[in-house]
Amino acid sequence: MGQMSLEIGYTRPKGQVFKWLGSKFKFAYTITAYFPEQYNRYIEPFIGAGAMLATVAPEEGIAGDALAPLIEAWKILQEDPEHLIEHYTTHFHEFVEAPKETYARILSRYNETPNGPDLLVLTRTCYGGVVRFTKEGKMSTPSGMHKPMSIKTFRAVVHEWRERLKGTTFYHQSFEETMAMAKEGDLVYCDPPYIASQRILYGAQSFQFQRLLEVIESCKSRGVKVVLSIDGKKKSGKQKIALEVPDGLFEREHFVSCGASMLRRFQKSGEKMKGEDVHDRLLLTW
Repeated sequence: MGQMSLEIGYTRPKGQVFKWLGSKFKFAYTITAYFPEQYNRYIEPFIGAGAMLATVAPEEGIAGDALAPLIEAWKILQEDPEHLIEHYTTHFHEFVEAPKETYARILSRYNETPNGPDLLVLTRTCYGGVVRFTKEGKMSTPSGMHKPMSIKTFRAVVHEWRERLKGTTFYHQSFEETMAMAKEGDLVYCDPPYIASQRILYGAQSFQFQRLLEVIESCKSRGVKVVLSIDGKKKSGKQKIALEVPDGLFEREHFVSCGASMLRRFQKSGEKMKGEDVHDRLLLTW
């Protein structure tokens, strides 16, 4: 198994397949700057919108998530990208004619029969990419006001991402199962639901941060390097989020400026966002 090298550096894709609150698309350069220069496989147990994965574009990668339709969509992108493009194209034209009605119909259909292509369309047309679910697992985000990505751009993005993800295998499974696959020399990047700010988002209701820390400790003991993105600072750096983390688990801590919180924008219904900038915390086990 060969090791990946950062001699050339990473390049971010030109656009995103999913529009997703919490995506690291804008900050991928900053985060990857803290990655080790060499490692074996790249592993993500909370794949979400996949921005970090597409930026790394690993020769050998593993990506997992507990949301089945999400993994379905990623597998379709790899195996039959034209299916996703055709699905998006059909609904794009419907959105132009009747955006709210089209969104409501797709949302109802998805909640009745969850599936990957509909989830993708919903994330691109819902409010701010806020992928919000009820405790019963129903997506509940209202429609957005923006115009969806053009068909031409979406097609180009899908094909670029297919090329970038060709070395990755996707799994519908828990983060524990994905991280258990990591071996000595691998790199794991964790971007779980945030403790203080993402309780309304998918999977957050059942997520246990302390359990994740236990699994990270197990990875570290096996010689796996782990990077964790988690709550850092809010209120433009004035308030640091307190985390209960075992002493010695992480060797380094850094903060990444993320600009104004889109989740707060959603919750405040368009009010002014002055003083609402957030900073993510990066924790590294080496």
